[in-house]
Amino acid sequence: MSEAFDGGAHLPAAFMNPGTSSFSEFLGMVAPDLLPGSRQLPQGVSSTHLTPEATTIVALTFPGGVVLAGDRRATSGNVIANRDMDKLYRTDEFSAIAIAGAAGIGIELAKLFQVELEHYEKMEGRSLSLEGKANRLATMIRGNLPMALQGFVVVPLLVGYDEARREGRIFSYDPVGGRYEEHNYHSIGSGSVYARGALKKLFADDLSEEDAATVAIQALYDAADDDSATGGPDLHRRIFPLVDVITADGHRRLPAEDVARLATQVVEDRADRPDGPRAPVR
Repeated sequence: MSEAFDGGAHLPAAFMNPGTSSFSEFLGMVAPDLLPGSRQLPQGVSSTHLTPEATTIVALTFPGGVVLAGDRRATSGNVIANRDMDKLYRTDEFSAIAIAGAAGIGIELAKLFQVELEHYEKMEGRSLSLEGKANRLATMIRGNLPMALQGFVVVPLLVGYDEARREGRIFSYDPVGGRYEEHNYHSIGSGSVYARGALKKLFADDLSEEDAATVAIQALYDAADDDSATGGPDLHRRIFPLVDVITADGHRRLPAEDVARLATQVVEDRADRPDGPRAPVR
C-alpha cells in the first residue's frame, strides 16, 4: 500500500504561507536561479551568440483605446534569425507588453509578467490598476540589471486601457527600470527613430481604430525602409506585422486578414509614393 499523502510536508515553508502578492518576489525567495536576471553566463560569451534581437515596436493612442504593433523580424548580428517572431504579449484583459532587445530574456520577462498579474489577482481578489502594472514591470526590469550589464538588454513597452481614466496609455522603460509615461505615441527598438518620425507626422487626436492601425503599419514600413533589422510586410510569404488593440471591451488581436488588407494597401500606395503619405505643411 502506498504511503498516505503527507499534505506538503516536504515543500518549503514559503509554499505553505500566505506570502506576497508578487510572484517574482516569491520566486526570488524559493528559486532565485529561475529569474532571468539571476543567471550566470560563461566567461567570454556575448549576447549575440545566445539569443536573437527583437527589433521595432510602435504604439499610439486613439479615442477610446490604444494600438500596439510590432514587426516580425529577429536578427542575430547581420543574420535574420527569425522572420515571423511574435513580440506582442497579452498580459491581462486590459494590458499588453511588447519587447525589443534580447529576445530570449524578453520573452521570459513578458511571460513572467503575465504570471505576476495573475498571481496578484488571485492573492488580492482584484486586478492591479494600470499604474500599478507599470510600476510592477519597472521592478522586474530592474531585477534584470545583472543580465543587462552582460549585454542582454531588454526594453519593453507596456500599453493598456485605464478603466479609471477611460483612455489608452503607454509606458516606456530604460534598461535599469526607469518608467516613463508616453503621450499619444511611442516606439522602441532598432528602427524606433524612423518609426517615431512617421508617427509624429501621421498621428492625430481623432484617429479611428482602423486609421490608428494603419498609422502603426506605416510607421513600421518606414522603420523597415531605413533599418535593416526591421522587417517590413512580406507579401510573398504572407508575413505581416502583428497589431493588438485594447479598449474598454478588453484586449484583442486584429485578425490576420484585416492586417493583411491594411498592410497590402500600404505597400501598394508606396508604389506611387515610396516615401509614404505627406503631412500638411499648415
